[in-house]
Parts: sequence; C-alpha cells; structure tokens
Amino acid sequence: MNFFDVLSLFGGLALFLFGMTYMGNGLEKSAGGALERVLEKMTNNPLKGVALGLIVTAVIQSSSATTVMVVGFVNSGIMKLTQAIGIIMGANIGTTVTAWILTLSGLEGDAWYIQIFKSTNLAAIAALIGLIMMMACKNNKKKDIGGILLGFAILMFGMDMMSGAVEPLKSSQSFADLLLLFTNPVFGVLAGAILTAIIQSSSASVGILQALSATGKLPFMAAIPIIMGQNIGTCVTAMLSAIGASKNAKRTAFVHLYFNIIGTIIFLAGFYTLNAFIDFGFPEQINSTHIAIIHTVFNLVTTTILLPFYKGLGKLAELTVRDSNKKVQVNTVEEQPLLDERFLQTPSFALEQCVTVMGKMAELSVDSINTAMDLVEAYTDAKAEEIREIENVVDKYEDRLGTYLVKLSSKNLSIEDSKTATRLLHNIGDLERISDHAVNIQEAAKEMSEKGITFSQEAQKELRTISMAVSEILALTVDSLIRNDLHAATHVEPLEQVIDDLKEKIREKHIDRLQGGKCTIELGFILSDLLTNYERVSDHCSNIAACMIKAAEQSYDMHKYLSDLKSEHSFMDEYRACSEKYAID
Repeated sequence: MNFFDVLSLFGGLALFLFGMTYMGNGLEKSAGGALERVLEKMTNNPLKGVALGLIVTAVIQSSSATTVMVVGFVNSGIMKLTQAIGIIMGANIGTTVTAWILTLSGLEGDAWYIQIFKSTNLAAIAALIGLIMMMACKNNKKKDIGGILLGFAILMFGMDMMSGAVEPLKSSQSFADLLLLFTNPVFGVLAGAILTAIIQSSSASVGILQALSATGKLPFMAAIPIIMGQNIGTCVTAMLSAIGASKNAKRTAFVHLYFNIIGTIIFLAGFYTLNAFIDFGFPEQINSTHIAIIHTVFNLVTTTILLPFYKGLGKLAELTVRDSNKKVQVNTVEEQPLLDERFLQTPSFALEQCVTVMGKMAELSVDSINTAMDLVEAYTDAKAEEIREIENVVDKYEDRLGTYLVKLSSKNLSIEDSKTATRLLHNIGDLERISDHAVNIQEAAKEMSEKGITFSQEAQKELRTISMAVSEILALTVDSLIRNDLHAATHVEPLEQVIDDLKEKIREKHIDRLQGGKCTIELGFILSDLLTNYERVSDHCSNIAACMIKAAEQSYDMHKYLSDLKSEHSFMDEYRACSEKYAID
C-alpha cells in the first residue's frame, strides 16, 4: 500500500463523511423540524422512546446528532432524563441502517436487477437524478430530495474509494498479522473506540471496517470487539456537547456512555462464554454483511437487556454527576437556557425554538403594556416594579434571540426557513421597543401619582378608548405573529390608522379643555407623552405585521406595501368599522 493508496483512503473517508453529512442535512431540511418536534413531545413510555429514537436516527443517519439533540432537550428542560434514555437506546439501533446501506457494495451477480443495486451503479443513478432535481426543479422540497440523493451518491463513491485504496492489502501478510492482534478483545475494543472518537462518527468507522473486510484479511473474531468499541467511541460527541450544560444534560451523555460500555461487557462476556462451549462455526474472514448483522444484533440485544433497567441507568448517571448541596432557584426566565447551541445542528428545529421564544417575548411585551395602561388609572409601586422587571427580561430575550438568530442564519437553511429567520430578526426589535414604551407609560403614571393629579372625566374616558384600541392591536399582532397568520396580519394596519386618528382627536379635545380652563398645562404634557407612547406602540405593531407579509414575498419595501394596502377597498371598510368601534364624542 503506497502513498497514493493512503491518500485515496483518506480522500474516500472525506467523501464518505461529506456525503453522510450532506444527505443528513437534506433529510433534515426535508423533514422541516418535524422529527425533532416528535422527540420534543416525548412521553414517559420508554418503548415509544426507543421507537422514535430509532426512526429519527435512521432518517438523519447520525446517532450522534440525535443524542446531542436529546442532551439539548434535557439541558433546556424540555425533556426529563428518564425520557431521554429510551431515545438514546433507539438511536443506537437506528445508526445501524448506514451499515446495511453499505452492504450494497458487496452485491454479486450478473442479473440486471442486481447490477442496478450494486453500489457504483446505484450511486451513479442517484447522482444523476439528484443533480437534475437540484438544477431543474424550482420546488424547494424537490431540491432537498435532490440533495439527499447527491449525498447518498457521494457517500457510496467514498466507500468505493476506501475499498479500492485498501485492495493492495489483500496480499500483505504483515497487514493480516496486524489484524490478528485485534482478536484480543481489549485491543479490539480500544481500537474501535479510539478510531470512532477521532472521526466522531460510528457510521464512518463501521464503513472503514467494511472496506477493510473487502481485503479478505479481517478475522471474524477481531471484527466483533472492534464493532463494540465503535459503539463506545461514538459517545465522545455527546460527552463533548454536555460540557457546560446542566447536570441532567451531563447525566444524559453519561447514560449514552454507560449503555454502550455495559452492553459491550455483557455482549462480549456472553459471546466468548457461549463460544467456548458451543463452537458457532463462524467463517475465518468477515464481510460487510456480517459486520452490519453484528452491529445490529449488538444494539438490539443490549437494548433488550437494559431497557427494563432504564431507571437504573439514570441512577448510575446521577451517582456520577451528583447534585450540589446548595439550593438553587430554578425556572426563572433568566436562569433557564432559552436557546441551546446544540439545536443549531438541526437548523429547522432551532428556528422553531426561536419562534417559541419570540412568542414568550411578545406575550411579555403585551402584558407590560396592558399593565402600564392600567397604572394610568390606578397606580401601585408593585405593578410599576413588575413592568420594569419585564422590560429587563425582554431586553435579555432580544439579546439572546438576536445572537442566536445570527448564528442560525449562517447555517444551511432552506429558503422558507431563511425567510422566517430574517423576519424574526426584524420583529424582535419592535417587540423590545414595545416594552420600552410600557416603561415610559408607567413613568408618566408614577409622575401623576406622586404629584396627586388626575385627568378630567372626559380625558379618562378618551384614554380608556385609545387604550382598548391599543390592547386590541397588540392582541391581533401577537396572535398573527405566533401563528404566522398573514391574513390576520392584514387587519393590523386599519386599526393602526384609527389609533393615529384617536391620538390627534384627543389632543384637539385637550386643547379645547385647556382653553376652557378644564385642564392644566402640566397634565397636557403627561397626556401628550401617553398618547405618543400609545401611537408608537401601534406603529411597532404595524411594522411587525407588514414585515410578516413582506418577508413572505421576500421584499422589505414597507412604504410601498402600506401605500398599496391603504388604496384597497377592503382597507377602507375595515378602517371605517374600527373608527365606529372606537369613536369618541
């Protein structure tokens, strides 16, 4: 095996890893976060957890990605440790699908239907179809399917390159002697674990083993412990992802490790004990199909044995990562990790988390405005402090969401997800400003309370009218925002125009009262501040609604949008209806 063979081996490995990643990304984009939503809504049924973990991993082709996702769920408080254990077991079974795909390289026969499924021919067909779909199709879903096929083709080409690179080893006695060393279970487990830990992919390390099996030099008894070690080595990714996470997230990573270590000990002890009494009569050399069978059987047997003791695995992880004696307050907005970095590996789901967090941010902003408007009539220090606290929390939401969305935008997003991420970045600024106006309103209410002054009955009635209009536009905006309801968003602008009119009418009436001696200049300043804040809150609602609609059209020319909207007949009908609803005498 010369330098160029080694170069070809590593080149094939690079293609294999790239193809697997590209195929997994395509599957993830095609699923649009649906797989992660299924995991997120996991129940306490461990069997269901195993099934879902198996399905998700088989689809995205990465047990590491599934396990890292689960660590993120536990870290964020979305999932309990006991719920995560079943998914991890299922993920270990699901990852064996890749090994079965790679057995296609070993198909033999001259029949046309066998020839089609040979790895080189199937990869060529997949590459051709995938390229055509990506270049010719305009539908994003079809483009994603084309990406999946291209990823599969690259993966298979990489596998063939690795097999071709090691072919000269067929005649190497020194290579055969080296492989005999791994018939020692300890050496075999260590070799498999170290290789997998380095490349952080059990599928890739199994693929390398299958490529080596094509030389006809890999002993059956050496492959078994190597496969066991590969299952242990894949735990490194989850262990690394748990660094800096919560205690339960770290325990989740340890459950993955203990599951594979205990499973390896049980499997190897049982295998060698039985083989000592019953000669299984395995062939001298192993092939790619045998490797896929062993990989699958190991994970099925381990899951069957350990599933009834899943709570025990959790206890073992808890003993490893112990609780501190200090009592820590939890479940506050500041202390809970709002957006987990681990979710960035699955952008569609990460984006859904952003939408959820933005929904909480929006609800807080609405609560702060409604509370602030109530303070105008009945001021209390407790409510005023609550508004200031909410504003601080909303600021943190904006900062974390903005930072997270910028990171997310650099990922491989679908066109629809990219539109959503852009829209969210626009929306969070408006939501933060709404909470700022709540603080301004409470400061005006506080000034009135401290000076012991109140508005006239007429002014109070007028303020109640505009307050109700502001409450309605906020509710309408947030509801359309959370549900991404573009039709509902079109109803925001007519109401915003009515609030603008109300602001001017109330100011005119105040001037009339001022001239008649029914009001004071001091109250006039406070009234002007309140009206300005009410009107600006409605402006931010208009911005949010307009941004939603224009983002869907991939255009951000707000002035043109508003101009076109106000020229429509339906806008005038809604405007007149809102004007009648919030009319003031």
